[in-house]
Amino acid sequence: APNSPAHKNKEGKGKKKQVFEAYLTLEEVSHGLKRGEFIQGQLRINPKNYHDAYIPSPDGARDIFLDGIVARNRALNGDIVVVQILPQDQWKQVKSDLDSHGSSESDNQRDNAVPAAQKRAAPSSLSDSAVEDESSDKDDVTRKVQSLSLASAGGVFIGRSSLSYRYISCVTGEPPEQPSGSGFNREVLQRTAKVVYIVEKKHSRAATGFLKFLPDKPFAMFSPVDHRLPRINVPLTDCPEDFRSRPGDCANTLFICRITNWEANSNFAEGRLEKTLGQAGEIEPETEGILLEYEVDFSEFSDEVLDCLPKNLPWTIPPEEISKRRDLRKECIFTIDPATARDLDDALSCKQLPDGNFEVGVHIADVSYFVEEGSVLDATAGQRATSVYLVQKVIPMLPRLLCEELCSLNPLSDRLTFSVIWKITPEGKILSEWFGRSVIRSCVKLSYDHAQSMIEAPEKMFSAGELPPVDPDHPIDQIHQAVLNLHAIAKNLRAQRFTGGALRLDQLKLTFSLDKETMMPQGCYVYQYRDSNKLVEEFMLLANIATANHIYTRFPEVALLRRHPPPKTKMVDELQELCDQLGITIDLSSAGALHKSLNATVGDDKYSSARKEVLTHMCSRPMQMALYFCTGSFSEEKLFKHYALNVPLYTHFTSPIRRYADVVVHRLLAASLSWSHLNLTTAEVQKQASHCNDRKTASKRVQELSSELFFGVFVKECGPLDSEAMVMGVLDQSFDVLALRYGVQKRIYCKSIAGVSSFRHQKVGKKSELILLWAPEDLEEPPVEQVISLFTLVEVQLRVDGAPLKYSAVLQRPEES
Repeated sequence: APNSPAHKNKEGKGKKKQVFEAYLTLEEVSHGLKRGEFIQGQLRINPKNYHDAYIPSPDGARDIFLDGIVARNRALNGDIVVVQILPQDQWKQVKSDLDSHGSSESDNQRDNAVPAAQKRAAPSSLSDSAVEDESSDKDDVTRKVQSLSLASAGGVFIGRSSLSYRYISCVTGEPPEQPSGSGFNREVLQRTAKVVYIVEKKHSRAATGFLKFLPDKPFAMFSPVDHRLPRINVPLTDCPEDFRSRPGDCANTLFICRITNWEANSNFAEGRLEKTLGQAGEIEPETEGILLEYEVDFSEFSDEVLDCLPKNLPWTIPPEEISKRRDLRKECIFTIDPATARDLDDALSCKQLPDGNFEVGVHIADVSYFVEEGSVLDATAGQRATSVYLVQKVIPMLPRLLCEELCSLNPLSDRLTFSVIWKITPEGKILSEWFGRSVIRSCVKLSYDHAQSMIEAPEKMFSAGELPPVDPDHPIDQIHQAVLNLHAIAKNLRAQRFTGGALRLDQLKLTFSLDKETMMPQGCYVYQYRDSNKLVEEFMLLANIATANHIYTRFPEVALLRRHPPPKTKMVDELQELCDQLGITIDLSSAGALHKSLNATVGDDKYSSARKEVLTHMCSRPMQMALYFCTGSFSEEKLFKHYALNVPLYTHFTSPIRRYADVVVHRLLAASLSWSHLNLTTAEVQKQASHCNDRKTASKRVQELSSELFFGVFVKECGPLDSEAMVMGVLDQSFDVLALRYGVQKRIYCKSIAGVSSFRHQKVGKKSELILLWAPEDLEEPPVEQVISLFTLVEVQLRVDGAPLKYSAVLQRPEES
């Protein structure tokens, strides 16, 4: 009988329990969004505790919390989702975002996080810069020496960038469970929600991980390295031939798996194995896994793409093309880049005029000449959107013939360029400005070291042997004087920018030296940001700002610009309150006020840069990301502003070899000068801008993971590594440190410190402290007490952790006074 217990039992066995709610229909979601019942946003999952997830609140208030996997309803990190706010009795009681988290809950949640997730999933506390200044981009090109910065705490989408220099680093809004320092207790309610619809699956659904054999099952279990992803059932037919008989042979083998389905009645997703990568812990398999996870196209360019390139090599500029352009080949023009850079997109010139002023030029590779709009080459470049820089290699946006030869402003070669030339006073006041297509011949390829030597020795006569090959038409002392003049003007421009309210938050950056044959890391050191870098940076910024104003004036509906929204008001207010209560004099009322007060606060002793790094970490948390956008898609010009630069209009013009956004800007510039017709709509530009944002985010994350990979190898091969460290934040059972020698951030758990017999957490006013009691080395001596608080100096040792390429910071016993 249908209602009999036996029938019910049989029915129960055959039917799987519903784990997730069914998604609403598009119609239901659309109505709910219009009525304000639902909220749409991008999901980010806490990499340190994958149970917790968040979406930004549209009103700028505290992020909305999604409690647990069920609430996420099969959405993955980065997906655009629609959520329904839960009843208020289900909201979460939390302390202030900037609280020290004195309750045991904060550290217990972290202790429950799976450590292996840190390897692939955990980005740093500081994420991609709000300002991609040009000298930073140039340092990314370095092959044998590459920037690195690492951290293990906080952040969500993309970790702290491995670009060498930044105006400001910012986060996407960390959860309150990721504190950066000690603070104050204040409980508030945080809204909670559940996912009812996935608008766009931004996550690639690809994962790197390991296979586990399940006896008597027709599938194997795939465990992603990133624990924000579910475990995946994979058909045995996808597995290696001898996997069933010898599963142990694959225990240390990395695979790539792609999720194909995730039913509502299962905790596990379904997927297919795509590739066997190789041994875990080895650089190339790990690198390939990173690239596949983040959908970086590293394939060879197709024949259709290569057919778009010039055929008659060596290629020379057609005479009729030169006749259309301003011929600058006899001018003293040169490049300044990292020593190993091969794609040189910008060059500089500086000529003193009879009236005492200067003619200064920024000359940018004319990539748009070779990349015809609507071609297969153009479509491929637009899809890739950016070159991706790894420690050991680059994944180029354009074929190497363009990147490294025809577009690259190589010395002693005629090259097509876009130029912006100013008449400018020694004080940096612009008297006139000219945009145009040009042709140049760089007279020398200077490295930052060459330019720095010239700046530091203004009276020295450099010999030919001290520099790369130089065009004989331009004596070395002429180039030297041009560098000195550019340096003097750049100093004035820089002073004006910061007086005018710009912001820069510097951070330690670690660079590697690699073995030329094995490409393994041989050494590393913190990169010094010097006057030669600042020189290039100033004129690239000036060119980008000038171009933004020019194209927006001509095309107010379709200009591609870059905006940087102001920091989140609530988090700024809480940070200001925290700093006030800790006696830290920081003014967060504007970008300029923050820059000025930050530099005045840290002092001038040998640890001032470390204290500034800690404060930078704290001040970066409220900041938002800079984004490409189309001007016609915003109704108010005030939304265009770039907060960190404190300018109303900004764009990217100076790196078209490695950024597709710059190619679009070049086309807009060409149309504004009547060299071409504009075939772009607002919708097309905004779509491309959004895609560039997505690929930029992915490329920065890939770059960070590559750096983490190499640093893990370096610790394994060259460690353990000793370093002084400064405490960045204190919790109830752990604390975060910045290793000063290497610029890396790590968390130290009190329970795991060998030699510490006990510890306790306490508040001294508003300040969080941990008191560690070290067992005496001599039994007749008393225990040694060590106080851990914000800015405390400690000694740490970085050591491998057992798992492939995972390392930890071990607190060293303090010296007894």
